[in-house]
Amino acid sequence: MKVLSVVIPVYNERDTILGVVEKVRSVVLPEGMRMEMIIVDDCSNDGTYERMQSHFNKGCSDSVQLLRHERNLGKGAALHTGIKEANGDVLVIQDADYEYDPEEYNVLLAPVIDGHADVVYGSRFKGGRPHRVLFFWHTIGNQILTAISNMFTNLNLTDMETCYKVFRVDVIKNIDLKEQRFGFEPEVTAKISKIKGLRIYEVGISYYGRTYEEGKKIGWVDGFRALYCIVKYNTFWK
Repeated sequence: MKVLSVVIPVYNERDTILGVVEKVRSVVLPEGMRMEMIIVDDCSNDGTYERMQSHFNKGCSDSVQLLRHERNLGKGAALHTGIKEANGDVLVIQDADYEYDPEEYNVLLAPVIDGHADVVYGSRFKGGRPHRVLFFWHTIGNQILTAISNMFTNLNLTDMETCYKVFRVDVIKNIDLKEQRFGFEPEVTAKISKIKGLRIYEVGISYYGRTYEEGKKIGWVDGFRALYCIVKYNTFWK
């Protein structure tokens, strides 16, 4: 039986985290596959962790691990912790808000289950699924970063910055990841591009983006950091 490890980094998502957990739990996976959830709270200060503790204490499941950083380290650091603890065969990254729909796990998993892929990216800019209309310059920024990343990696991705990434666990656990914040995306993309024979696929996903008033956190500073990471990990890392 194959196991899907769902890694959920969390920081100040008190209003959404339990809903996301229930959406993940409700996913009907392919026959013969079960799920484990690894939730990593990155030292939230809005009651997120306490709400999760209370929820899981009422009906704790062996399939859920709730972990916490003692100080805020960043999304990348939370992902490092979750990846380290993953015991599954395949791993998917899930944000703790409603921007990405867990019902699309099976779309993401299909190329891996069918034996075609080792890594799958879920593209917000590919296919005909729903996509909330929001920030023009954010879209342009994402596309520019993806294009520059592609120039270095020689991949033809359409959405390098997407949250939804699926990895064979043996692949992701053997990558030495350094970036503790939003630089995770360009770093991991650079490093998988250097693994000989690795099969990388991309599938279209929906995207229910949110505004800053609704809790969006990534900003322009993170964009400049992503550019730095593209150059750093494609040029100076072997």
